[in-house]
Amino acid sequence: MDVKTICLVIPSLQSGGMERVMSELANYFCGKREYEIHLILYGLKREIFYQVPENIHIHIPDFDFDNNKRTWNTIKTLWFLRQKIKAIQPDTVLSFGELWNNFVLLANLGLKNPVFVSDRCQPNKSLGKLHDALRKWLYPKAAGVICQTELARGIYSKMFSHTNLVVIGNPIRSIEKNPLINKENIILSVGRLIKSKHHDELIRIFSKIEAGDWKLIIVGDDALKEKNKEKLASLIQELGLKERVELAGKRLDVEDFYNKAKIFAFTSSSEGFPNVVGEAMSAGLPVVAYDCVAGPSDLIEHQKTGYLIKINEVNSFKDALEKLIKNESLRGTFGYEGKIKIQEFSVTNIAKQFEKIILNAHTSN
Repeated sequence: MDVKTICLVIPSLQSGGMERVMSELANYFCGKREYEIHLILYGLKREIFYQVPENIHIHIPDFDFDNNKRTWNTIKTLWFLRQKIKAIQPDTVLSFGELWNNFVLLANLGLKNPVFVSDRCQPNKSLGKLHDALRKWLYPKAAGVICQTELARGIYSKMFSHTNLVVIGNPIRSIEKNPLINKENIILSVGRLIKSKHHDELIRIFSKIEAGDWKLIIVGDDALKEKNKEKLASLIQELGLKERVELAGKRLDVEDFYNKAKIFAFTSSSEGFPNVVGEAMSAGLPVVAYDCVAGPSDLIEHQKTGYLIKINEVNSFKDALEKLIKNESLRGTFGYEGKIKIQEFSVTNIAKQFEKIILNAHTSN
């Protein structure tokens, strides 16, 4: 049997949407005997939050990245990446991470292995003058650029010239119903506690809803050094919502929250592809989300699986939540339709699309 070598490259597998997708792909590829899978973790933190299979080969630099010697450590990391990929001699390389893809493409200059890159953020987001310029120069050298949405492909086609821009959505893991967990009057939101998720706005919206027996639970923890958890806790105290709003932190049992909740709320204003919206739909939850760039409109069908609300229209967001709170039948209908819709983003379906693109091979069922 001809064994092909796939090299997956990502800064880390810490808790996050991009990292979860890479772990799903790693598990899929490692389950096929015709592949040998290598995973390179080269970022500032090389932690592994998500479960990866035992038969994967993991490569991590033998030095810590010292920010006090940033230039020297950047050069060392570039050299590590280049030497490691040369040693592995992969048939294909798949790299995730908008800032990091430039790094991987630089390390591969002059090497013959094809490199496929995928940004996992808001597609029209500037990465700064240097990285924007590098992307325009380096991305056309990639074997392919994998976009998360059609909107992203349109934006990228204007940013840089490439003949192989492909759209592949994120794999959405199936959230199975747990018969041991009863539904409660809970509005759930899941996401890192960063400014662009606007959890403070969601808390204020919830404070204006007259539904005393309902709770708002936010699953997620501080990230990007923003330290918002303390600010959100103060806001909850200020609004007198300590008994009705819970900051649940980073959780491994997030499936239990999907199973307990009745509604999912998403106030993010900047996304690449919101995995948690898909997971909520997989769990049969109706979703209220801002129609941000990009992703929610690829998942939610307005007034069929949930509500897409224009960004910053807080009154419309509040009205949508109130409609769902008051109408159990509507929640059931939206949840049912969402569960059907999201099946097209199953892990197997999406992984097969990645497989076909990065290996230029026909996959078997």
